[in-house]
Amino acid sequence: MTALNPSAPAKPGAAPPSAIRNLVRLVLSEYFVLVLCAVYALAMGPFVPELWSWEVASNILSDMMPLLIVAIGQTFVLVIAGIDLSVTAIISMAAVVGASVMSETNGYLSGGPLAVPAALAAMVALGLAIGTLNGLAVTRLNMPPFIVTLATRMFFAGSAVWFTTFHTSSSSIAGLPDSFTAFADASLLGIPQPMILAVVVTVVAHLILARSRLGRWIVAVGSNSKAATISGVPVARTIVATFAISGVCAALAAVIYESRMQTGSPITGENILLDIIGAVVIGGTSLFGGKGKVLWTVFGVLFLVILDTSMKLLGTSLFAIYIIKGGVILMAAVIDTLRHRILVTR
Repeated sequence: MTALNPSAPAKPGAAPPSAIRNLVRLVLSEYFVLVLCAVYALAMGPFVPELWSWEVASNILSDMMPLLIVAIGQTFVLVIAGIDLSVTAIISMAAVVGASVMSETNGYLSGGPLAVPAALAAMVALGLAIGTLNGLAVTRLNMPPFIVTLATRMFFAGSAVWFTTFHTSSSSIAGLPDSFTAFADASLLGIPQPMILAVVVTVVAHLILARSRLGRWIVAVGSNSKAATISGVPVARTIVATFAISGVCAALAAVIYESRMQTGSPITGENILLDIIGAVVIGGTSLFGGKGKVLWTVFGVLFLVILDTSMKLLGTSLFAIYIIKGGVILMAAVIDTLRHRILVTR
């Protein structure tokens, strides 16, 4: 058997080893998705020049805000190697509960000065309660997060429909106060209020995950829960905290969605589960746990929204968009698997 000679010339047509190393380094880089966004936008420019217009760019940012908030919550759960499928049901349930409190037609606090604040508090409290319930079921009953959150998703999605029919004869709870519906279009110092909310959530989440003791616990649990237990990390409390954070983020996203729709609908978040999980995975948060950043999720949401917007501008059918999104998410999962194998074998 002949020994391999590192200095031997490469075969004709073969990629140089340095080029391969640079490509691998780029794929493994935490800014890979941001580069991908720029490359994709440049590539689509000749086909959909509207993509570079200020109007479309502002729509992309607007579409990003609620999706980013709920995806950030999902990031915390994925970092501990879990998953939260109930976030869409939390959005729907929070929307109808909030509407039932502040509706000017048949709301519990209809016309009162505390109607909107109480509705917001009820929405956040509901998200916190469902998230905590998920976490307790995972830790106390030792159930897989997939099964727990799938069950709560079905339960609360159905509960949202029942709750709506209990409060009104129509398909949604209407008559929301102008002070609430104006939130989606209002601005502060020229900055849209939904964007301010999303930025605040992003900054707080980054500080928690990257700078706090809880963040270190979350990464430790996701990397190796047994080793984290031996090291004194409160694993059960950490897991519950991540699901609680996910529930609160879903409720905050429901505020933006409901304000835009100007009604409390039990199907508010029904069709965005693929986008939520896909954005986090595309961003680079590992499905194997122990690795993830809020900034990565920002990049993932940006890419997914740009992809979705460009496909719609091209007139692509809905089922084709789902196929394309599914393929992109599958590719991201494959890249994550390769990253994990490379890191394990190092």
